[in-house]
Amino acid sequence: MTIAPPAPHAPFGDPERGAGATSPDATAAQGAGRDDWLHIARELADDLATDAVEREQAGKPPLDEVARLRESGLLTLLVPAERGGGGADWPTAYTVVRTIAAADGPVGHLLGSHYFLSSGPRFFAAPDRAARIERAFTAGQWYWGGGIASQEPPLMLTPTGGGYLLDGHQRYGSGVGIADRLVVRAAVPGTGEPLAVLVDTAHPGLVSGSGGETFGQRLAAGGGVGFDSVPVAADDVLGSLSADEGVLSPFAGLAAPTARLVSAQFCLGVAEGLLGEVREHGRAAQSAWQPFSPQPWPGSPPQDPYVLTAYGELAVAARAASALADQAVEALTCGLARGEDLDDEECAEIAVLASAAEAAASRAAQEITTGALDAVGVPAAFARHGLDRFWRDTRTHTLREPVAHRLREVGDYFLNGAHPPFSLPA
Repeated sequence: MTIAPPAPHAPFGDPERGAGATSPDATAAQGAGRDDWLHIARELADDLATDAVEREQAGKPPLDEVARLRESGLLTLLVPAERGGGGADWPTAYTVVRTIAAADGPVGHLLGSHYFLSSGPRFFAAPDRAARIERAFTAGQWYWGGGIASQEPPLMLTPTGGGYLLDGHQRYGSGVGIADRLVVRAAVPGTGEPLAVLVDTAHPGLVSGSGGETFGQRLAAGGGVGFDSVPVAADDVLGSLSADEGVLSPFAGLAAPTARLVSAQFCLGVAEGLLGEVREHGRAAQSAWQPFSPQPWPGSPPQDPYVLTAYGELAVAARAASALADQAVEALTCGLARGEDLDDEECAEIAVLASAAEAAASRAAQEITTGALDAVGVPAAFARHGLDRFWRDTRTHTLREPVAHRLREVGDYFLNGAHPPFSLPA
């Protein structure tokens, strides 16, 4: 089966984009095609970009930002149309995440995490249960937060007469301060098997936001969350997250590369957003390396060889990581299309490619968000420009997902043919 690769991304942003556009409501977005969804995302990104610096510096809970996502119809983008959603595919969702992240990194992170977590029922639950949850999701227009990272100690899920009680503390979850539903990692006492669990944040006994402030992703509403005898219905236990061989089907195993490519698209989006801003600065401002290089004539394109080389390095990093991410998305799309016919070897190949793409995107984002500031020079430090937010958002994210783990997986597969373990990112 041949899948056309996703549309290429411009690694320098779009200098011609407008500002202040208003996204259509969710009803108008029903049944939209890929081009329509990308247009909606671009308009929303333009809207977010107009005051991204001010909102980031204010650091308020992103209630308004999530309301904008809800009104645009983007929250239910991946839900099948017959269940009330947008009926779009993962290549479209990844492009949307990247587009939003380029304008506002934390909002892109919120949306990417939401897409992965709200897809949890399709990966881990029985089909009828997944359908029921997705219909309720679209009817309520839920924003999903939480996290089921492999390194997160599981909460305890104690059986009761009519379901379960959830207890414990999760160290970090995305969007926990503003989510309508959380997906968390829990275990039943005795067996210790980790499970994906859906939690209604309106239940008593749930306390969110106890994770400490971070220097980046201030609008991602992330942090710790505590559970004190929070009720969970039996139907809201989605399924196993066990990494033991044979527990998960190869299709369920695709949850890991799906999440890793969300991480990659976020990194690339933030990097491309910064490149789009500093490109305009580089065309108009004096060279950061004056007086060591000649000042270009007024009105002419920049000719400083140091500046041109610096931007050339950043362009290469962006394009290389973008190409690898597109290759991984195409492979994942083919794997998802195979469904339960997917075998273990195919799943492993996709997982390794996604790990490579995440590692490349992480490295490129760190290189770009540092090197671009060097190219701008001293003005990059001015708070009014807000360029530092790109570096802080990237670095906060990459601290949670060290590249070393992904490189070890790629190396072990390359040398020994070892399948990577089922490991979900933070």
